[in-house]
Amino acid sequence: MDLATIIGLVMGFGLMLVAVLLGGSLRMFVDLPGMMIVFGGVLAALFVKYRLGEVISTVSVIAKAFVNKQQDVERVIAQLIEMANVARKDGILALEKVKSNDPFLQSAINHCVDGADPDFLEMVMRKNLDYLIGRHQRSIGILDTIAEMGPAFGMIGTLIGLVQMLAGMSDPNTIGPAMAMALMATLYGVTLSALVAAPLSGKLTLYSEDERVVRQVIIDGMVGIQKGINPRMLHEALRAALPPKRR
Repeated sequence: MDLATIIGLVMGFGLMLVAVLLGGSLRMFVDLPGMMIVFGGVLAALFVKYRLGEVISTVSVIAKAFVNKQQDVERVIAQLIEMANVARKDGILALEKVKSNDPFLQSAINHCVDGADPDFLEMVMRKNLDYLIGRHQRSIGILDTIAEMGPAFGMIGTLIGLVQMLAGMSDPNTIGPAMAMALMATLYGVTLSALVAAPLSGKLTLYSEDERVVRQVIIDGMVGIQKGINPRMLHEALRAALPPKRR
């Protein structure tokens, strides 16, 4: 579980809630028309820009920002070196007994056991990595769209509220609600963008890069094993993926 994501969101909304309660009532900041314009408008824009399935899958993608099973690069390197020692001692076919919970690594092991040459193995695994990163980028792009559209629809709500306010200047009772919607729509849009969509997009981008590094280490390690590179030399090459202090 990513506590940083949870702490950040709770802290952000909590501070806003405290500021609201210190200055008045929470009810003052609940405006149904403003919510409909901002949240409904952003959802409509997503349906226009993306496929329905991609929009629905965003929920599961966002969940990864809260619950992410991040792989330890050092542990992956240690496993690869252990496999390199086994292959050097007993041959590539000995890897058939190795089982991994990582489908990407298990697929590479299966290719090695099946006799794939190093060039073919690298090509197949790099394609899988490229497709994986592409799927990540599409999901992150949905959050970027929300971050972009939130303030835009907030401005639309503001303009609608101002028009209603100016059109009802003769009736003082309509000025307050119209002005409230104008201001609240902007607040909703900016909050959705600055506190939710943009930070989650950044967090998922970070996780995607971490996963790319792990997958790249697996590719380099398995290709090295297939080529018969000395485990000590392979270990030194794979450690390049680690920060200098962890090497």
